[in-house]
Amino acid sequence: PFSDLSANCWSCLHPVNMFNSYNAKFHHSKALTSPYPGSHIKRSQVPEDKVGWLTEWKDYNPVEYTAKSVLAGPSWADPQINDEGFSPKFNERDGEVERKSLNGLYVVENGRPRNPVGRTGLTGRGLLGRWGPNHAADPIVTRWKRDGSGSKVAHPVTGKNILQFVAIKRRDCGEWAIPGGMVDPGEKISATLKREFEEEALNSLQKSPEEKAKLEKQLHKLFSQEHFVVYRGYVDDPRNTDNAWMETEAVNYRETMDNLPLEAGDDAGVVKWVDISEKLELYASHSYFIKLVAEKQGAHWSEDPGSECHE
Repeated sequence: PFSDLSANCWSCLHPVNMFNSYNAKFHHSKALTSPYPGSHIKRSQVPEDKVGWLTEWKDYNPVEYTAKSVLAGPSWADPQINDEGFSPKFNERDGEVERKSLNGLYVVENGRPRNPVGRTGLTGRGLLGRWGPNHAADPIVTRWKRDGSGSKVAHPVTGKNILQFVAIKRRDCGEWAIPGGMVDPGEKISATLKREFEEEALNSLQKSPEEKAKLEKQLHKLFSQEHFVVYRGYVDDPRNTDNAWMETEAVNYRETMDNLPLEAGDDAGVVKWVDISEKLELYASHSYFIKLVAEKQGAHWSEDPGSECHE
């Protein structure tokens, strides 16, 4: 699994950056799906043994696609690579835009950044705004499931306590997900985590000033406590292309007050506390992040005793 890392090999040494186990586990599966989200565009097919760039493939002929919504030039998107006056500084912070990857250096070929995990059958940016890494933040807010008398609820088979997390049901695909979102230019990750949770799970944009003030207090307490960085790095996402890809920082915060006024906002259709177990079907790589949180907190994950072991 190391063969794809080449330039990023120093990142293998970074304990938080579980890129290798992640890469070996996921490789590209969601990033090879067709049709491309929100379109009828079919990716050119990439056999598993040809995903890695180190495997020579002279006939590789990916489809070029960038969505109209991106080409329209919204504030969150880059211009096209050959546009006059656009000379992005890849692998570094470029003004307010973070073009560094959490996985170390990526290759830039003919002015275009190259997906560090391998081929996806599609060039251009698809639905993603930035060439290269597109940074997101995923706040995983958890609490122990409790019964009417306030006691923790254990799973009948494993005897381990059941952990819950705040999940949103995405409007675009109907899948349950962590209420995360994109990092704004110049924004600190910690600010993104709090803002996204507020907008997506608490619908803060629709609240009165008084409600907002009360919410701010609660959230300040929640987001300023000790937290656990679950994952930092590349994400196998259906929107990824050969030249643009998702990266995230997933962070676990433990809710102790148990009275967050959950209410769907922004991109969410429904929001609720969901019991954590391996039966959960979640968006993108969210199941993997949730599993790491359950392991870290010693919570119930699987009824099958074999699946608790590490590979």
